[in-house]
Amino acid sequence: MKLAAALVALLAALSGYGHEVRPAYLGISEREANTFDVLWKQPLLGYRRLPLEPALPPHCTLELQHVGDVQRAALIQQWTADCGAEGLVGHRVGIDGLSRTLTDVLVNVTLTDGTTVQRLLRPEDPYFTVEIDEGPQIFGYLLLGIEHLLLGIDHILFVIGLMFFISKPSTLIKTITGFTVAHSITLALSALEIVRLSQAPVEAVIALSIMFLAVERLRGATDTITARHTWIVALAFGLLHGFGFAGALLDIGLPKEGVLWALFLFNVGVEIGQLIVVAIALALIAVIRRSKVELPQWVIRAPLWGMGTVASYWLVSRVALL
Repeated sequence: MKLAAALVALLAALSGYGHEVRPAYLGISEREANTFDVLWKQPLLGYRRLPLEPALPPHCTLELQHVGDVQRAALIQQWTADCGAEGLVGHRVGIDGLSRTLTDVLVNVTLTDGTTVQRLLRPEDPYFTVEIDEGPQIFGYLLLGIEHLLLGIDHILFVIGLMFFISKPSTLIKTITGFTVAHSITLALSALEIVRLSQAPVEAVIALSIMFLAVERLRGATDTITARHTWIVALAFGLLHGFGFAGALLDIGLPKEGVLWALFLFNVGVEIGQLIVVAIALALIAVIRRSKVELPQWVIRAPLWGMGTVASYWLVSRVALL
């Protein structure tokens, strides 16, 4: 509980980020010899456009086909690229401005012969050379899963919020298992488009789940729903968080080949990120216990108020977008 208080205080300072850090997607599909259809899906921060621009080789001529509309909090733009006799293979492709953001970009290049080149671009490595012998780098979905959890402050706040109610190892195991099983189910259902939910209300309810945990803990009673059935609450809200996790996959899409494998890797990445949070929490708890430092009640309650306030702000701002 002491650790949870410290982590909530830190994360509250990052509240402005909410769940806004999403990957972008650049799809380049060869329509005919050296002529490509270019699809650019760029995440928005509220209504603000990130300073990102697809960068194709200088010999490629771009013709705008679609000015752009907003879908799932992302700006969609389309071009036709004529790369002449030089083509695209052996030349550099990337994203200008990526190094100044926290966003990753999944680039998928498909040639007329069916060859696919896939690369996950990150701020520290925003360009790459298209080589046909690379093969699809499907393990990029694993990294996306890890980063989606670690950069999703609302998901981290929920996990930390649950830890305010956990005092025994058995409860920890049941709670994490319940949350994992639940969000894995809805993540798969949403990513495979078996169940479709609008992302805006999902994000609003995720904020509500954090506020619910804060209120429950501030009540201080031992007979609250969360105090008595922590793992059941984790399972129930985990179903909603799974739809939130799926948002990143729906933004960039799954590969045409290896859909289930990519989905599995993304889910494993989310679990790795979740375990990193829990492991850090347990390590700090051990340090605090060994130091025998007794924190006053206000130190514990203040972060709970902060957690609830941040969640309330997210809830209001997300409901306003419905």
